[in-house]
Amino acid sequence: MSNYKTLSKETEKLIISDRKNKTLPKFYCDDSKAIRRKDNEHDSPSVWRSAFIRDVDKILNCPFYNRYADKTQVFSLYKNDDITRRALHVQLVSRTARTIGKTLNLNLDLIEAISIGHDIGHTPFGHTGERFLNELFLERANRSFNHNIHSVRVLDKIFPLNLTLQTLDGIASHNGELELEEYLPAPSYTFSEFDEKIESCYKNGENVYKLIPFTLEGAVMRIADIIAYLGKDRHDAEKGKLLSTLPFIDEGIGVINAEIVNNLIVNIIENSYNKPYIKMDKECFNALNKAKRDNYERIYLDKSQKDSDLIIKKMMEEIYNKLLADLKDGNKSSTIFTHHINYVDKPYYKRTSPYQEEEKNQIVVDYIASMTDDYFIELYKYLFPNSNLELKYKGYFE
Repeated sequence: MSNYKTLSKETEKLIISDRKNKTLPKFYCDDSKAIRRKDNEHDSPSVWRSAFIRDVDKILNCPFYNRYADKTQVFSLYKNDDITRRALHVQLVSRTARTIGKTLNLNLDLIEAISIGHDIGHTPFGHTGERFLNELFLERANRSFNHNIHSVRVLDKIFPLNLTLQTLDGIASHNGELELEEYLPAPSYTFSEFDEKIESCYKNGENVYKLIPFTLEGAVMRIADIIAYLGKDRHDAEKGKLLSTLPFIDEGIGVINAEIVNNLIVNIIENSYNKPYIKMDKECFNALNKAKRDNYERIYLDKSQKDSDLIIKKMMEEIYNKLLADLKDGNKSSTIFTHHINYVDKPYYKRTSPYQEEEKNQIVVDYIASMTDDYFIELYKYLFPNSNLELKYKGYFE
């Protein structure tokens, strides 16, 4: 039996009344409050292109945006066009967040900018690749790698797009693995303070869990990240034949993707409308926690991918060492120059200093994090043609 909840009659009537009487909540981030690192005429808002619309356009046209299409969301090494890739995930997050944001009368352009940019710094092979790259970066440079912090680096340093502080703050603070019953925005702050927060996350990776967005738009995107993957990952696991025949138990928010998305959105709107925070009730929050635990036990901690994970780890370490050696030797024929440094330097952005002068481990990390799954595998074969290490895809007809 399906489980689809609806808004209470009282909340529904209130929203309709507020729309009719133009008394909608005013907790949104107004376009006029947008803050950029540099004030220049090119980035000035116009009547047809607001500050946050400009952020959306900048992210969509970022040279690394295309790479979402071939990056793992959860399941790597599947030749199956029905399994979610990161490109679809960011669209689902954006749609979910904008559905909530529209009802709460928030800034939909800011929500879209944060949503489509939030994972642009993600590694190949999803959180597995992120974990291994973090280990390498820590070992060689004593700095941590977190994909949300790297997303900021992509959009603010590798490509100095001059995005607004509101967008970058939402991206940095989006941690989709940390759910909260209530998301209360932090006090606003300056770019100087933002830079200090980002640097603290490089020095200590645990600091990433302390980041809280200072806009409701950022808070909405953060919970939408969880909503977008919770049920979708179950569908993908089923398509990949990773689930047993035992059904998931409905703890109150449904068990299939459509039910979970609907019911979490309804509960958030019910508890957040005309409030300066984003909130679920305790029953819904507990059900969300239980659903996530079920996903971890039955999907994310699946041991069938253990062998391929070990191969990815070995490959990544060999690639890292080779690229770092080439960089230190100034080997201009290496792919780190021809496929990364030269590529990054092509766009016409005004840098404060040449990209090639960045710390060498950071450049290697930038390159590896930018790779798609297929590119990583092809690069390994190119660099180490005689290696016995090999990653095998599960084919369409297996």
